Amino acid sequence: MAGDVINISDSDFQKQVLDSQQPVLVDFWATWCAPCRAIAPSVEALSAQYKGQVTFAKMDIDANQDTPQQFGIRSIPTLLLFKGGKVVEQIVGAVPKSRIEDAIRKSL
Repeated sequence: MAGDVINISDSDFQKQVLDSQQPVLVDFWATWCAPCRAIAPSVEALSAQYKGQVTFAKMDIDANQDTPQQFGIRSIPTLLLFKGGKVVEQIVGAVPKSRIEDAIRKSL
């Protein structure tokens, strides 16, 4: 995994995501999820491209169940884009990199 994408858990979600001063893209995923692995390179590439402007985080839904439940994550991969502690965009499924980038651009 690229150093630009942080792993977060239920315990540090508030601090890393909701309290963040910049937009945060959270990738809800699981190790067994093939579509999750399919979009990972796009998320990592975008994390390098938008370094310093957007925080990129991954949350393993098997290891952390409270946060995905709180945000109604029903299928993965689900990407939630937070700004000011609120969800401003939701992307479900393996989508093209351009779709993720469009969401990021809108939040800046």
